[in-house]
Amino acid sequence: MAKLTRKRKQINEITRPGVALPLAEALALVKKCATAKFDETVELALALNVDPRKADQAVRGVVTLPNGTGKSVRVAVFARGAKAEEAQKAGAEFVGADDLADRILAGEMNFERCIATPDMMGVVGKLGKVLGPKGLMPNPKLGTVTMDVAQAVEAAKGGQIEYRVEKAGIVHAGVGKASFGADALAENIRALVGTVVKARPSGVKGTFVKKVSVSSTMGPGFMVDQGALLAEVAGPKV
Repeated sequence: MAKLTRKRKQINEITRPGVALPLAEALALVKKCATAKFDETVELALALNVDPRKADQAVRGVVTLPNGTGKSVRVAVFARGAKAEEAQKAGAEFVGADDLADRILAGEMNFERCIATPDMMGVVGKLGKVLGPKGLMPNPKLGTVTMDVAQAVEAAKGGQIEYRVEKAGIVHAGVGKASFGADALAENIRALVGTVVKARPSGVKGTFVKKVSVSSTMGPGFMVDQGALLAEVAGPKV
């Protein structure tokens, strides 16, 4: 049996497998376990009672975290003329049309959000197999196909994140950094959970959120008392 390191022993002493904790307590433990040499991301996992294979249960959307994500977001914008200038002034790192599409097809994918004006979707369409699997395909429902590219760029850089349910029915999302105060992390989590709850598909019966947990990039996960959390964000009947 492999010998446990001192750090691992310390973590084992404070983890409480199977115990659902109040959000504040869970976050305090996450921060305590975030001992890496970099500022770890605090991640939220929501296990939902959905079947992502069904189109009407593919939970997806955007939410603006009130305290931001703690990381810089690089944005690519497909636009021409005045709209391209607006995107550049708003801070987009990559702006273009066919030239930008060619760069992406050549493997240049060092951005986290992709925005397009409606007239550029013909150009963007040929990138579906490249952008789609990475969740970067512009989508009008997510506000990433828009004529207001400046606002979209500012939102992406100001704490707006996309969330989507994975094949296993889980939504994973970064909700800040371990260096954030616990109150700021909790506020971000409530914003995300509240938005996901509002996106509940009409065909879902019974409990929607089955399990909630929080962790840091390199740390263990801690279960959160989802009943108490949901009562905070959406009322006690959820």
